[in-house]
Amino acid sequence: MIRRLIRRVFKSGPASSPVAGGPSKIPYKEHGIARNDLSPCALKTVTTLQQQGYAAFIVGGAVRDLAIGRHPKDYDVATSATPEEVRAVFRRSRIIGRRFRLVHVMCGDETIEVSTFRGSAVAGAEEDEDDQLTRTSENGRILRDNVFGTQEQDAVRRDFTANALYYDPTTQEIWDYQGGYADVRAKVLRMIGDPEQRYREDPVRMLRAARLAAKLDFHIDPATREPVARLADLLQDVPSARLFDEITKLLLSGHALRGVHQLRAEGLHHGLLPMLDVILEQPLGERFITLAMKNTDARIAEDKPVSLGFLLAALLWHEVLMAWQKFESQGMKPIAALHEAMDEVLHIQDQQLSIPRRFDAIMKELWSMQPRFQYRAGQRPYRLLEHPRFRGGFDFLMLRCASGEADAELGQWWQTFQYAGADERERMLQPDTAPKKKRRRKRRNEGGGEVVQHSEPSAE
Repeated sequence: MIRRLIRRVFKSGPASSPVAGGPSKIPYKEHGIARNDLSPCALKTVTTLQQQGYAAFIVGGAVRDLAIGRHPKDYDVATSATPEEVRAVFRRSRIIGRRFRLVHVMCGDETIEVSTFRGSAVAGAEEDEDDQLTRTSENGRILRDNVFGTQEQDAVRRDFTANALYYDPTTQEIWDYQGGYADVRAKVLRMIGDPEQRYREDPVRMLRAARLAAKLDFHIDPATREPVARLADLLQDVPSARLFDEITKLLLSGHALRGVHQLRAEGLHHGLLPMLDVILEQPLGERFITLAMKNTDARIAEDKPVSLGFLLAALLWHEVLMAWQKFESQGMKPIAALHEAMDEVLHIQDQQLSIPRRFDAIMKELWSMQPRFQYRAGQRPYRLLEHPRFRGGFDFLMLRCASGEADAELGQWWQTFQYAGADERERMLQPDTAPKKKRRRKRRNEGGGEVVQHSEPSAE
């Protein structure tokens, strides 16, 4: 008990005590969030840290979502304990991160992300031996951020007021330093501090604003929105992995269609995915992409699995189509032109928003299967049915049919063929009118050598 009291006094410090004027504390009877509404792992993580004498709160998006009646997908915890101290408290935990060190605490299949209260950024500072200082780029982007501080400083460092809410499951109170609770109730997304400076510190916040506005059906505060179009070019300085991660969150948010239109409304669409540049300029492509995102949103709403590779393939398909037609017009054979088109589109994409190579193979397989659906004679349909990605390729075909790009009769034929019996399949096959391969036979010349001589065409 004495040890815990000492820790509470000397380690928590100002982080566990109200600052001058104190935060606004919203009681349970006003917000209605009970400790039992938390996941067991999140509740255990916070209470264990508190029992060890540290200040600890559920923070960020989980509190925001609970306040508007949504079920959080994950939980974050903010604490006065350093990463090393958190790691010492939980046996199943690990320290991660370089830009800002965090601790992942594992309970079964659930992982809770625990961060130490962050302090004020030191603009342009160089890292010291312990890597505890903030380091920024010439444009003001924070490159490394391991400055620890008080709870009030941590609230100021968060991006939007709606994400700067702290929930204490012991008292069932929400601690609000930035007026975030009122903004959540009013459905307003408001940047903490000067928006332009905050975007320069981390340009990804511009994408996050568009994603959260679409996901939560919030409107962006005018002052928060104003600098975005002017600063959009700062995204070019962000590592492609972070950009891809943010775009992935948008596409798999369950509100992908609204999110894409929100990006366009904020002037953030150029250069991320080619389809975002032309979605409203190609009627056929817009319809195809809209259907793809609607289907994805519907599957997420129904808690069904979704394939990011499939969705990326859909988003880039009309870029592939245009390149395919270009190479065919230059005299290339269809299949060779398709493969050249796939390589070109992925190469251009990698220069804008690098997609991990594990998705390249999925996209290429889905794309290369599409011309094979045209062949409905001989053994080709049977071989296509055996393809390991047949189901994905077929679903892709059905999207093309629904958008009007492919003939609906083709999709219906394959829908019937894949479930038909052997006799019905034989009756469904079309006459084989494909050119026959010529047989090659060998004969000996007068010198005893072999000469290849072509004969009449043979059946496949």
